[in-house]
Amino acid sequence: MYLYPTQTKVTRAQREALLKQRATLIWFTGLSGSGKSTLSVQLEAVLHSKGYLTYLLDGDNIRSGLNKDLSFTDEGRVENIRRIGEVSKLFVDAGFVVLSAFISPFRADRDMVRTIVGPENHIEVFVDCPLQVCEQRDTKGLYKKARAGQIRNFTGIDSPYEPPEHPDIVIRTAEQSVDDSVKALLDFVLPRIGGG
Repeated sequence: MYLYPTQTKVTRAQREALLKQRATLIWFTGLSGSGKSTLSVQLEAVLHSKGYLTYLLDGDNIRSGLNKDLSFTDEGRVENIRRIGEVSKLFVDAGFVVLSAFISPFRADRDMVRTIVGPENHIEVFVDCPLQVCEQRDTKGLYKKARAGQIRNFTGIDSPYEPPEHPDIVIRTAEQSVDDSVKALLDFVLPRIGGG
């Protein structure tokens, strides 16, 4: 293979200096219905209002475009997360604060993303919510379809979810309001991204 990556004259450090922020990937993981998208959308809005340059990557949005060719088999899920890790790395190199909201059920895949972007650029948020609460919420009707056998390989039903063993922060959405959850996230994230 003959690959010669182009070396640019503008560095990530220069981009961060221009933006007055530290580029970081904030990775939200948890079951469907746990609140990943809700929290990432709210957190991004608050960060934007404080002057941060952000970008939100969300599971359904990515699967509708970049990763629409992938299945929901274990292999498809692994490749989905690998690609998101690579996209996140590009955004981090561009100086952004990236928020990624993906079920990302397998620890090995989340570890791979951490390696791709660099542990120093990565915050893992475990949106911890009991399965029964996620099923009660079932905002997209997916659990009902999975229980009826209409959807296969659904995380938490017939495909496993491996909770993080050492997440950077845990948000328990069955016990905390959205406002309280976002405040906890801000208190954790702001010292790590500086500027604003």
